[in-house]
Amino acid sequence: MSGQKVRWGILGPGGIASTFAADLPLVEGAELAAVGSRSKATAEAFAERHGFARAHGSYAELAADDGVDIVYVATPHAFHLEAAMLCVEAGKAVLVEKPITLDLEGAAQLVQAARAKGVFLMEAMWMRCNPAIRKIAELVEGGTIGWVSAIHADFGLQGPFAASHRLRDPQLGGGALLDLGVYPIHLVHLLLGTPATAHAWAHLTPERVDENTGVLLGYEAGAVAALTCSINGASRNAASITGTDGRIDLPPGFFVPRSFVLTRPNHAPETFDFPFEGSGYQFEAAEAQRCFLAGELESPLVTHTTTLEVMGLLDALREEIGVFYPS
Repeated sequence: MSGQKVRWGILGPGGIASTFAADLPLVEGAELAAVGSRSKATAEAFAERHGFARAHGSYAELAADDGVDIVYVATPHAFHLEAAMLCVEAGKAVLVEKPITLDLEGAAQLVQAARAKGVFLMEAMWMRCNPAIRKIAELVEGGTIGWVSAIHADFGLQGPFAASHRLRDPQLGGGALLDLGVYPIHLVHLLLGTPATAHAWAHLTPERVDENTGVLLGYEAGAVAALTCSINGASRNAASITGTDGRIDLPPGFFVPRSFVLTRPNHAPETFDFPFEGSGYQFEAAEAQRCFLAGELESPLVTHTTTLEVMGLLDALREEIGVFYPS
């Protein structure tokens, strides 16, 4: 597949799209084809800034562009389903920013549509494509730290955020859980799967989205996971995975790690380094390209089942803390 070009389109040229676009040139074969926005001027400015060939003044125009193979959907959460469905129905492969939709029902609709249409679909959970995270999964599966008994992880942003900010806007799917808590939850799911029990507590903003949330997950085999996320204080943003024969510690920025430390009894701590250029989005883009060129409809790194199981868990946690979205 070396040398084959994959033509990328970006739908929703906001901040995260800019970071993704900056990493795309690091992916062999990635061609910056087109950008779609609700504003032609915004699309043109983004295309010029990042070197995309074409700019479209609507999402529909981007979806209909025959010179695009894969579309990266980077709108706010609340618009993922509509935008991604537009691209799927147009026969485009789609990489949808996390969380893939606001709820399990929407995620299931999108997965079903992609399968029916025979097009590739992947949730852009970039953490699961990160080389360090993939190595950790390999070590855990191989029994390096024994049976995993506990996982601790946190993700908090400093704030304060204005009431008009997307993180506090229920119309945009605001709150800490869907935006930040999805990372600790995905880490736990990667290593332990779906929990037997899930409980959460949160303090809500006046807009009724969660600003400070704690999650406790329990597993039949006895493992536990204690997770927090917040938009009112910068936590350490680190993670640890404890097993009966050792521990793996992920440094601050655990969701995009360049290293981790393995500690085992009677062994000196061992550091695993995975240096890379850019911000780390190139790994999910490379995986999407690999799947597209191979004719695969989903990635083994972020399967449709994974997306649906995590989305179902997020639904249950949101219901418990009392966060509901108008849509």
